[in-house]
Amino acid sequence: MKQLVIIRHAKSSWDSPSETDFDRPLNARGHRDAPIMAERLLQKGFKPDAIVSSTANRALTTAQYFAKANGIAKNDIVTVPALYHAMPATFLEVVTSLNDAWQTVYLFSHNPGITAFANMICNVRLDDMPTCGMLGVRCDITQWKTFNAQQHHFLFFDAPKLVS
Repeated sequence: MKQLVIIRHAKSSWDSPSETDFDRPLNARGHRDAPIMAERLLQKGFKPDAIVSSTANRALTTAQYFAKANGIAKNDIVTVPALYHAMPATFLEVVTSLNDAWQTVYLFSHNPGITAFANMICNVRLDDMPTCGMLGVRCDITQWKTFNAQQHHFLFFDAPKLVS
């Protein structure tokens, strides 16, 4: 059995108009929400075997909060440049190439692709994955390469503004 938790980066800052989209940091709310959501995920009983993230500053910083909550070193986060503004096909490429030794993976990325991917892999429909929103699915497979061909079972959806 494999479990995938997809997580949109926490709220980012727009304070510096000269900053590139790729380099935008988290704002105060993002720095507050990320550790709270990491803890909520732990309380649900999820522990990642791997954390995979876009290389964009806001996604990687969010992933680092989740890594810290799980006792995973920052340098153990797997970075995938293609997850920056990825579309669903790219998400599938990344997921189907994951290490089969990993049973539970947290994957951090961006909208609009993360919302489209979430809607593709489960029967719950999201209009918009909110910042630091999380969606978990289970797939009864032994190899990630078969992820697309299997039934995905919705496990949960959570976001900072939801009461858990």
